[in-house]
Amino acid sequence: MTISTAPRFVPFTTFEPFHHALRAQLAQDIDALFAYADLPSPLNDACRYVMTGNGKLVRPLLLASAFVSISASNKQMANRSTSNQFSNTKAIDGTSAIENLNDFLDADVRYDMCRRAALAVELLHTYSLVHDDLPCMDDDALRRGQPTCHIVFDEATALLAGDVLQTLAFEVLTAEIPTFAPFDSQVASQLLAIFAPRARRMVSGQMLDLNAEASAAVSQTALEAIHRDKTGALIEAAVLMGGICAQATALQRIALQDCAQHIGLAFQVQDDILDVTASTDALGKPAGSDEKLDKSTYVKLMGVEAAKNYAQSLFTDGRAAITRELGDSTESYALLELIERLWSRKK
Repeated sequence: MTISTAPRFVPFTTFEPFHHALRAQLAQDIDALFAYADLPSPLNDACRYVMTGNGKLVRPLLLASAFVSISASNKQMANRSTSNQFSNTKAIDGTSAIENLNDFLDADVRYDMCRRAALAVELLHTYSLVHDDLPCMDDDALRRGQPTCHIVFDEATALLAGDVLQTLAFEVLTAEIPTFAPFDSQVASQLLAIFAPRARRMVSGQMLDLNAEASAAVSQTALEAIHRDKTGALIEAAVLMGGICAQATALQRIALQDCAQHIGLAFQVQDDILDVTASTDALGKPAGSDEKLDKSTYVKLMGVEAAKNYAQSLFTDGRAAITRELGDSTESYALLELIERLWSRKK
């Protein structure tokens, strides 16, 4: 049984306490993970530095929102089913009490698998940022409002920090960490099947993005192909992994994937827009870096206003994918409210 003392991010009431609880849980889990990993100095210091910065936590939030939304929806369906069964019979024995106990224990394990998954996606995302910032890549000196890893430590340490964060992203799904309930092998297997190929797609997308630099002939189709992998793959993984931890049905998983594919692309379009419309202080990283590197972007391809309209249409389609399956009700609020907040973000 878990001995975590952080406030749980379930059930969902409103976004702010949900976000606060997730951030607190993730901070505690990061600390527990690095105590477990026992990395040598300065690698441990570098990993803690990049993992405890003021990140947006978009991917863990998407994962937790999917988990909460699917859990609430399925609980509501189960309650309706139970109510119907009891209305047709007068005989109630001890079976329901046993099922309730099993549900409680299963929910605790599922919650901890969600914690593991949220930590996994944030580890993988942060590794990609550390490597992106290196002199051989984007050569950036600022990330999440603070100096980048290779500036604070050195290039070799930053490279190794990214490497070990990537390996820990997979290890955490089954690691025997004292603050987590024992992992569920069936759920872990499903999570790995979702996570691993999308981690590979993220790296492939980064290569395609580098190949497209300084190219004047990148079409919208080609640009979308790059970003469905570079940015979208990990967002897709996060949403699907949250659904898996919540025991999503086949139809729910289809809806989650459809939603995530739209949101992932919209998020990249937004990033391109913010790179030219927001300040360095607001972004927490250098503004105008896309133009400096002569990257192929949606703003470069279609202009700011058309890019904004395109992003809005993608967010609308992402929301529609969820409401078709879960409805526009309290059970789906966590995911729908996060989508709205992502659409209105300023950094």
